[in-house]
Amino acid sequence: MTDDPFLWLEDVDGADALAWVAERNAETRAALTEGPGFRALQTELREVLDDTGRIPYTTRRGEFLYSFWRDAGHPKGVWRRTTLDRYREDDPEWEVLLDVDALAAGEGEGWVWAGAAVRYPDYGRALVRLSRDGSDAVCVREFDLGTKAFVEDGFRLPEAKTNVGWIDEDHVFLGTDFGPGTMTDSGYPRTVRRWRRGTAPEQAELVFEAAAGDVSAFGWHDATPGFERSFVGCRPTFFTTEVFLLSDTDGTGGTDGAGGRVRLVKVDVPADADVDAWREWLLVTLRTPWLGQPAGSLLAFDFDGFLAGERSPQVLFVPDAHTALAGFSPTRRHLILNTFADVSTRMEVLTPGPDGWARRPLADVPPLACATVTDTDADVSDEYFLDVDSYLRPSTLYRGEIGADAEILKSAPAHFDATGLSVRQYFATSPDGTAVPYFVVGPDPAAAPDGECDPGPTLLYGYGGFEVSMVPSYSGVTGRAWLGRGGTYVVANIRGGGEYGPRWHQAALGADRVLAFEDFAAVAADLIARGITTPSRLGIAGGSNGGLLMGAMLTRYPELFGAIVVHVPLLDMLRFHRLLAGASWMAEYGDPDSEADRPHLAEYSPYHNLAAGQMYPPVLLTTSTRDDRVHPGHARKTAARLRELGHPVLFHEHTGGGHAGATDNEQSAFNQALTHTFLWRHLGGRAT
Repeated sequence: MTDDPFLWLEDVDGADALAWVAERNAETRAALTEGPGFRALQTELREVLDDTGRIPYTTRRGEFLYSFWRDAGHPKGVWRRTTLDRYREDDPEWEVLLDVDALAAGEGEGWVWAGAAVRYPDYGRALVRLSRDGSDAVCVREFDLGTKAFVEDGFRLPEAKTNVGWIDEDHVFLGTDFGPGTMTDSGYPRTVRRWRRGTAPEQAELVFEAAAGDVSAFGWHDATPGFERSFVGCRPTFFTTEVFLLSDTDGTGGTDGAGGRVRLVKVDVPADADVDAWREWLLVTLRTPWLGQPAGSLLAFDFDGFLAGERSPQVLFVPDAHTALAGFSPTRRHLILNTFADVSTRMEVLTPGPDGWARRPLADVPPLACATVTDTDADVSDEYFLDVDSYLRPSTLYRGEIGADAEILKSAPAHFDATGLSVRQYFATSPDGTAVPYFVVGPDPAAAPDGECDPGPTLLYGYGGFEVSMVPSYSGVTGRAWLGRGGTYVVANIRGGGEYGPRWHQAALGADRVLAFEDFAAVAADLIARGITTPSRLGIAGGSNGGLLMGAMLTRYPELFGAIVVHVPLLDMLRFHRLLAGASWMAEYGDPDSEADRPHLAEYSPYHNLAAGQMYPPVLLTTSTRDDRVHPGHARKTAARLRELGHPVLFHEHTGGGHAGATDNEQSAFNQALTHTFLWRHLGGRAT
């Protein structure tokens, strides 16, 4: 396609485009939502999402544990807090700080909670972020935690893609839209300013400026007592970073608006490394080899020594063929290391000392399960909160202090009957010989009379990009809508993700993107070869970058699947860089304007490879008008093109929801019911 006949559908709020959307929505609702089966499923899923027995995850700030909570009585949610002693109770008493439903009703705005940053070390104020209808752009308001009210003359910013964070009581780092030239080509802040209370944002002192072609600029302040320091920098690409220690030449902090008094000291690590400062340590995570250590390693340096030129690291982690670094969480005196061993979690505690770093296990994690540190309070104590779950095991939340036994704080309820189900891990072989792991959750073959289960309806999910790892996790929604109704659920750990560290991600970058597609198709073929399912009973689903994966499956391997669900997708690979945040993803896919990259993008771009003579499985495309990350035009144009070519397709676009596709539990339940009704209809089985 050299000319795009559906370019008009990129006009997000255009009258013609919205009229087309309304027609498609009506068709989809008529096809999928009319009848008691859909309504019953939606109600059931809403019960799961609103269940007051689920775990209220928290963030500690001082003596309080803060939580954001939605349920049937608070669809937009409440921001609240409690103490640890109260949290230990079965039904804790919560102090409500902000009722978003009441705020939205009072101001006549579709506010969606987008987070809050509580000021350290006094914990007296917070910067609250509010989104209209779930978009990435936010409004920012200062909030008084004592009076539980917004500060009238406090820090306040209009709607924009904004970065803002506390420096001290009267100053913040700010990056926002100040007009032409202040945002990058990707639509993110280009500058970092030091903004003083009582002054206009435009008067804030400029301390750093990124190039227009960079992804974004950033600034943050480390308020750890004894290690206070500020950093600024930029992301030239999605996977590269330049970080500078912000140093004042006169030692006053430079926060009175005067210019020319700051200097930048570069933290001189490889551009594609991740940098963290923790007390006296500089922690560097490698994406490429450096100082004799392989990609995927975690290195520790004395911070001051590194700035002085010292380059002898203490090596905290080195990957191998089966293991990868998943992340780390600092406490006051220790580092909790989270690693994967063939996509199952392993947890260790690392402790620096005069003779190096000691290590020991933190907790035993069951096989084929996932453990995540949900919170630590690194400036104050060695406390940690650890969440453990798996596909068939609801979450258990532990609290511990390193060196002592952990206690169970909360256990999530089971939302479906897992009797007769099992979790298995298999490895498919991709065409180039790579072993690709995947998890199968469904009827246990050992419970079948002959040790084998009949091929049944199967839902295969994948993502395969941006170093995102697909790890085992419990989902009451998937359990109720799919597993509990006789389906098998499969998650593919294809290349492009981070399951095996940087090598796994980098294997599918740019022109090698097709390897991720081949991996996913190999998993599908392996499921069929094992007799777990058949092509007519195999459905697939994915969103965002996973939506691109679904589009590639549609155009490259349609014979393998019986139905495809595509959420908030990226599908036009020749124009993605011109739409919203798309320019920031060129490090992942390539540059459509480059002679070197355009051929491979055109070769697999789903929108451009749809054909009239091909047999495609039924498709459901969903998106959001307010998605300001992945443009809704991708899904709109692909649905229009499929219709023009005479192929079966349903399309649904929510007016709100942002990139998540939903702003509350009601909308989430609708989306999930729509998806699973579509899948059951085309794959067979018991839908209600």
